[in-house]
Amino acid sequence: MKQNDYVKELEKRIEELEKANIALHEKSFVVREGDTVSVPKEIKPIFDVAQKTVGEYFQRLRTNPAKATIDIDGQRYLLIRASALSYDFLKTIKNLYANRGEEEAFAIGKNFLFDIAHVIGMEDAKNFHKKMNLTDPIAKLSAGPVHFAYTGWAYVDILPESSPTPDNNYFLIYNHPFSFEANSWMEAGQKTNVPVCIMNSGYSSGWCEESFGLPLTAVEISCKAKGDDNCTFIMAPPHRIKDHVKKHLKKKDIKVIVVGNADH
Repeated sequence: MKQNDYVKELEKRIEELEKANIALHEKSFVVREGDTVSVPKEIKPIFDVAQKTVGEYFQRLRTNPAKATIDIDGQRYLLIRASALSYDFLKTIKNLYANRGEEEAFAIGKNFLFDIAHVIGMEDAKNFHKKMNLTDPIAKLSAGPVHFAYTGWAYVDILPESSPTPDNNYFLIYNHPFSFEANSWMEAGQKTNVPVCIMNSGYSSGWCEESFGLPLTAVEISCKAKGDDNCTFIMAPPHRIKDHVKKHLKKKDIKVIVVGNADH
């Protein structure tokens, strides 16, 4: 083979490899089976649209380690090991604040995680609302659980008794069957006596707060990390959350702790 022919062949092969690499990145977030969220049938068509739109967004993944970038449709993302924001984080916080006692140290860590996740949820919501030109509150909400699934936080199962209305009667009850936080505790072989899906609570309530234009917070009422069947959450305006939790659990004397400072 002549040198010119060899160079042309090499250039052709490089071009093929580059195309294959691009195709591989484009397929990284393709949904291979099933829905990315479960919702009551009356609002499912809205969420179906969100699944398609958000799914297409995540297909535009590009990674460039030479520039330390993970880019999706012009937005820079970060990959963070899940347990570093759950079991490992809280374990370290308890050690750092050991002089405050285990319970207070744990509360400090939980409040920090909730507040930062709440803000991230609000900012991610703003980004998608603008990108998708959304104005209806339910449509604004719809992108959240899909985005949640694609970014590895959890799968969202919104239960039928939910009533997501843009007023003080707002009420959402939902499960996160594959919560990264509960999973990190179970993978570490650790069991807790309190719910630990704090960032799940913060992020989801932050997204919904931005979507509905009213203050919202969320409380995890059962958690797989403590041996429960589900990681279940209730979301409502801060001044109504305790009543909703008590009513749902049918216990008048239950102690409800609202994590974070979402009642702004």
